[in-house]
Amino acid sequence: MKTTRKIVNIDEKKCNGCGICVPACAEGAIKIIGGKARLVSDTYCDGLGACLYECPRGAITIEERTADEFNEIKAKQRQQNMKTSNESAVIGCPSVQVRVINEPVAEIIHRECFSAAIQDINERGSDSLGHQSSQLSHWPVQLTLVPATAPFLKGADVVLAADCTAFSYAGFHRDFLKNHALLVACPKLDDFDAHLQKLTQIISKAGLKSLTIVRMEVPCCSGLVFMAKQALASANLDIPLEEIVIGVNGELKS
Repeated sequence: MKTTRKIVNIDEKKCNGCGICVPACAEGAIKIIGGKARLVSDTYCDGLGACLYECPRGAITIEERTADEFNEIKAKQRQQNMKTSNESAVIGCPSVQVRVINEPVAEIIHRECFSAAIQDINERGSDSLGHQSSQLSHWPVQLTLVPATAPFLKGADVVLAADCTAFSYAGFHRDFLKNHALLVACPKLDDFDAHLQKLTQIISKAGLKSLTIVRMEVPCCSGLVFMAKQALASANLDIPLEEIVIGVNGELKS
């Protein structure tokens, strides 16, 4: 039934898709779609504006307009369906098969495949490329696919990295992964609230030693730090939390 009431309005021009508003909405009315926060359905929004003050860009306001009435029962059903769909999404996927890599494997760069690399060798000598050692100790790495009970998380120092960081920072394996377990997520394009729930489960069950966030300097990537802080608060645990910022040019910012 349509009625005139207060309801959330999201200005997509101001929204940068950081996802901070998503967990702030207890009814699950907001979701990141196409890199922007969007109201999934009027039915799920109670119009109270709990998400209002969480937006760092002021993209969320409360307006009064004709909308479907808020349905608390449907909102709760949607939250349950979201949890179920997140779990079922990984069933049967080979990538979810947990494995521990006992020793990092040294990979030789196949120079014959890279003409630029060959030229570099000719100009600077054969030591210009050499061997590059992977420091990855386990599989899978995507936060969605990693079970909270994975053995490699137990009592581990964990790196939670934004997707782009390993491509941007040349020394990612060398500087961040040695003796650390890796989790990978994107706070802008992934399902933020599902990630928040999974990370909270991991922190609650795994007894982590520390959590290091490696993110890009772009504003939306700060959502990964917010996610970690929210997960720690939800788990009611206090462990060392460090933030490392990578510049878009590949430099270490902080």
